[in-house]
Amino acid sequence: MRRGWLLVAVVGALVSGVPTMAVAEAREGISISEGFQKLWKETGIYRFFNPQSAEEKEAAYRSALAKTVDAEIAAGHFAGVVKVLGDAAAHGVPEAELAPYRVQLAAAREKGFKEQALLPKGVGQFIMIFVGLGLIYLAIAKGFEPLLLLPIGFGAILTNIPVAGIAAEPIPGQPGGFLHYFYTVGVQSGVFPLLIFLGVGAMTDFGPLLANPKTALLGAAAQFGIFLALLGAVALGGLFSLEDAAAIGIIGGADGPTAIFLASRLAPNLLGAIAVAAYSYMALVPIIQPPIMKLFTTPEERAIEMKQLRPVSKAEKIVFPLMVLVICLLLLPSATPLIGMLMLGNLMKESCVVDRLSDTAQNALINIVTIMLGLAVGSKLAADKFLNVQTLGILGLGLAAFVIGTASGVLLAKLMNKLSKDKINPLIGSAGVSAVPMAARVSNKVGLEANPQNFLLMHAMGPNVAGVIGSAVAAGVLLALVS
Repeated sequence: MRRGWLLVAVVGALVSGVPTMAVAEAREGISISEGFQKLWKETGIYRFFNPQSAEEKEAAYRSALAKTVDAEIAAGHFAGVVKVLGDAAAHGVPEAELAPYRVQLAAAREKGFKEQALLPKGVGQFIMIFVGLGLIYLAIAKGFEPLLLLPIGFGAILTNIPVAGIAAEPIPGQPGGFLHYFYTVGVQSGVFPLLIFLGVGAMTDFGPLLANPKTALLGAAAQFGIFLALLGAVALGGLFSLEDAAAIGIIGGADGPTAIFLASRLAPNLLGAIAVAAYSYMALVPIIQPPIMKLFTTPEERAIEMKQLRPVSKAEKIVFPLMVLVICLLLLPSATPLIGMLMLGNLMKESCVVDRLSDTAQNALINIVTIMLGLAVGSKLAADKFLNVQTLGILGLGLAAFVIGTASGVLLAKLMNKLSKDKINPLIGSAGVSAVPMAARVSNKVGLEANPQNFLLMHAMGPNVAGVIGSAVAAGVLLALVS
């Protein structure tokens, strides 16, 4: 029991202390102690005894209004700004406070929205159609996560067809393209990520993590790339704000739903590019991770065989999702939408009393949402939105975060192997990123290449599912600190 509480404390320190220090470094005029104070005021424990006041709610509304106006103007959605300001007036925001936004909107309209595309639109569309075909080729011929790459690639082709307007916004007298509604209703609102987490929870077996709890540390270590990418984005000479940087950094967790959830709240103007980057790197795990794993391990380490995991009781599996939910709501309520849906799905599976709901969540529901989500993400591969300097920066930072996260997990696993009584194959550290179960499969495959008798899949699932929780917690911490 004592070791269990120690593990909770260490993981908590990793997923809260590191982002607090990173945000403190990135934001001028805030100390690390102030960051922890802000984080404390966002805990459920604090809020149970100090409910949010009317003034705090209004301040949060004003902050969200300012961010939304800036994001809509940056994206050239002037009609969206008009609607937002109309809603704010109906909410009771005085005209004196709305006037600066109207001036900002008028100036943007007068200046005109200029696309920052690197190529002429026709040429860019032609190139992006071939990119879509390339993604479909990887899905069908190479088998690289076809559930993701095939709909994303097809969505990319559809959105770049001239005149068809398949992803176009509505105009007076005409509805928008169907991909526009997929994106607006499911991605921009954050509904699809939550439904995906419900399905993932219903398909996830936390048994390997419960059988070997110390692998949770590997799931936490793999999140380091998130916070280093955050600092890198802030350092890019004003190209990204702190909110943008936080949303970009989460790509390093290789968790598409979490990236969408955080970006929709912190950087809605970058949501499309972040979603594409996150899902692209998730799908390309079999290509990106093996060279990094082999770089930081020796053939002897890759051949290490781990002892069989202990059996996990049904009671443990039922208590675990409830315990995680309670800890989350007490310490980090901002992460409970993601964690709550993940644990609900898992509880439905493990309780064995709602088999129809569990079956729907892990089959029909998640399949339908995956189709719509893949097409919606692919719709953001429009040439005029994707082929620009900012998107290239997001792709580069996201890749750096993913590489650092993979390397961090492997290096910590190497250290744990040296210090642990039972041997730990460092390859399972790479599974700490939350691409489930892709990263665990890659760890198993590389292990089998070194030793045909080395079956690491179940061992790698421990850090893999811990990474899902870790990335959601990291997103909650960033949301609490930055928003």
